[in-house]
Amino acid sequence: MGERIGVSDEEWALIGPLLPSERGRGCRPAQDNRLYFEGMMWMARTGSQWRHLPDDYGKWNSVFRRYRRWIKTGVFDAMLETLAEMVERDRSADMIESTIVRAHHCAVGIKRGLRKPRRLADRAAVSPQSFMPDAMLKAAHLASC
Repeated sequence: MGERIGVSDEEWALIGPLLPSERGRGCRPAQDNRLYFEGMMWMARTGSQWRHLPDDYGKWNSVFRRYRRWIKTGVFDAMLETLAEMVERDRSADMIESTIVRAHHCAVGIKRGLRKPRRLADRAAVSPQSFMPDAMLKAAHLASC
């Protein structure tokens, strides 16, 4: 299903210790963080839906749940700060360029097509007339005279 997106051993030597150690749920041992991290990198790189994650990275739901857990606990923010300190650079200049982040093909289209704005005359013809009791009409007419 395409080229595998991963990190080199040198990159993992820097990133691996920054990730929290996971313990298994129930009787199953936790899988390797590297596999899940590479799955998260694949998602960020391709802009695909989680369900389309290749089986090489593990079950899509497991990768997604670990991703959400890491987002919630601030793992990626702490990783970015630590890596920025390691290279001694100002982190406030970091940004994401829109040519790098891709949207999935489902997110590109317009669902209901383009709607033309109605003209004022069209709105007046379509909108119902407001109800005004006769006593109020007489009072408004007398006030205008």
